[in-house]
Amino acid sequence: MLAIDPAGNTERDNYKLLVGSIIPRPIAFVTTQSAEGVLNGAPFSFFNIVSSNPPMISVSVQHAAGKPKDTARNIMERREFVVHIVDRSNVERINMTAAPLAPDQSEITLAGLTPVQSTAISVPGVKEAKVRMECVLEQTVEFPGFELLIGRVVQFHIAEEIYEQGRIDPHKLGAVSRLAGNSYAGLGEIFEIERPV
Repeated sequence: MLAIDPAGNTERDNYKLLVGSIIPRPIAFVTTQSAEGVLNGAPFSFFNIVSSNPPMISVSVQHAAGKPKDTARNIMERREFVVHIVDRSNVERINMTAAPLAPDQSEITLAGLTPVQSTAISVPGVKEAKVRMECVLEQTVEFPGFELLIGRVVQFHIAEEIYEQGRIDPHKLGAVSRLAGNSYAGLGEIFEIERPV
C-alpha cells in the first residue's frame, strides 16, 4: 500500500486523492440571491447532513481566484439559500450552471431552469428538482481558501410522486452523485444489513 504525505503534495494532488476516494458524493444544487437581486445557482459535491434535530446541512465552497465564490458571498450576506438534490432528470442542466459567469449573470437563466418562490425565505428555488430545502445560515466557518457554510432547513419541498408514508423512495428520486473528473453515478445495487442491537 502506498503511503502519501499530503504536506508534500500540491493542492491539486490532494484534491484528486480526495475526490477519487470519497465517492459517491451527493450533489447540492444551491440557489442564492445577490444584493442586486441576481439569482445564482451552482452545484457542490462537498455537501452533507450535519444534524436531524434541528435539521442542518453543510456545504463547503472553495474560493475562485483567491476570492469567495458568488454562492458563499451571497449566503453570508443574505443568510438564506436553497439546496436542491440533483437527479437524473436535471443533472445535465445543473451541470451547465457550473460555468464561470460574472456576478451579474444568472446561471438559472443560462441553464433554462424555472425559478419558483420559496415559502419561508426570500431566495427562490428551481422547479426542476424533486427535493428542495429552504435554509437559513446558522454558522460560517472561514478557512484560507474556502468557507464551510452550515444551514438550518426551515422548509422541505418534496415531489409527491417520490414521497411514501413519510419516506423518500430512492428509486423514484433517482439522485445522482459525483465521482472524479467528469464522472457521475446513479443508484447502483441497494442492499440491506441489519444494525447490531
